[in-house]
Amino acid sequence: MLTGFQNIPKIPELKRRIAFTFMMLAVYRIGVHVPTPGIDGKALASIFAEQAAKGTLLAMFDMFAGGALRNLSVFALGIMPYITASIVLQLLTVVIPHLEKLSKEGEAGRKQIIKYTRYGTVIISIIQGFGISIGLERMTAPGGVPVVLDPGWSFRFMTVITLTAGTAFIMWVGEQITERGIGNGISLIIFAGIVARMPNAIIQVYRYLREGILPIFLILFILVFMVLVVGFIVFMERGQRRLPVHYAKRVVGRKIYGGQNTYLPLRINTAGVIPPIFASSIMMFPATIGQFIDTPWMKSFIGALSPDKLLYQLFYVAFIIFFCYFYTAVTFNPVDVADNMKKYGGYIPGIRPGKRTAEYIDRVLSRITFGGALYVSAVCVLPSILIYKLNMPFYFGGTALLIVVGVALDTVAQMESHLITRHYEGFIKGGRKFKGRR
Repeated sequence: MLTGFQNIPKIPELKRRIAFTFMMLAVYRIGVHVPTPGIDGKALASIFAEQAAKGTLLAMFDMFAGGALRNLSVFALGIMPYITASIVLQLLTVVIPHLEKLSKEGEAGRKQIIKYTRYGTVIISIIQGFGISIGLERMTAPGGVPVVLDPGWSFRFMTVITLTAGTAFIMWVGEQITERGIGNGISLIIFAGIVARMPNAIIQVYRYLREGILPIFLILFILVFMVLVVGFIVFMERGQRRLPVHYAKRVVGRKIYGGQNTYLPLRINTAGVIPPIFASSIMMFPATIGQFIDTPWMKSFIGALSPDKLLYQLFYVAFIIFFCYFYTAVTFNPVDVADNMKKYGGYIPGIRPGKRTAEYIDRVLSRITFGGALYVSAVCVLPSILIYKLNMPFYFGGTALLIVVGVALDTVAQMESHLITRHYEGFIKGGRKFKGRR
């Protein structure tokens, strides 16, 4: 793999894609520091410093926004409205025949669904932007200093327009990275936001060490624990269940095709980092609704949904398991796989081709997906609980580690695929120089 990456500078197209990706991510990080007008930055920073220490839902939202919410920048909503809209569209695809038909129409249908997702992103951004503006007007920093300098409808309107435009721009940046960069644009934006905040977390740990808040052996234990978690994530993300597939020999004219043995790889975690991202997006939405309902029961409910509370962890695990199965069902169709195998003379030993093969693949996939869902839930929840108990920065939690490692592995796979494609093209071009015996 290292030898392949050494060849990246020799491939102009891949070099351009990587440079374009870094340029788009740099633009995103610059926008994180552009503040929304009408806010007392120092007062808001003091509130977030207190929230980050408690590990509240607001601190988690700020983590996914890459620190933009802490500054209430133009990118304060981050990419989460787009993810929420994607969730809604995928769920509606199952129940609305028109959307289900579009999903089966290839590239044209995909473009239409993306257009609906963009519209949904704008609507959700408006709702969340309005909720944030109302919540900011109610906030006061320690000492009674108001966060909003001039509250009222002018501030709310300006905040909604600014935050919605910022989210639309991030959505465009993510799509550009996917099309013209190295892929996984939305995931890379979340990855960049988390990684950019980690140096501050390291500095905070060092300050805790100097002040005697955290002993040195506890910090060493956390570092070793994080290394073990990262190794476990890499092991599980690379894990596969390989189903043996045999292809019968076929005679076409004077040539014989097939007769080879291969396998069908089924990943333990087919959904990747999508389930924790989707689950986090769903868990953040009640906080937005809570800004419109200023009642004691709503405040207690929102407080119970803090990441350090048991109710939050239970809902979080349930959503992760649900989206592991849901996203796997959306992206992998056992019936199509079985039909393609039967079409080319392939079969699983001991299993009749066709319907029985599809049922067998679906049964195996369901079992390994359950194991994958438990793995994702454990990585996202158990380290985070340990972090809260030890008063460590939020960025060392399991969700952040899973997203960072998972996106890094997917990005490396994308780069490797570009390298392999380049090598194949080289073989083809070289082969044109040779002529047949005739």
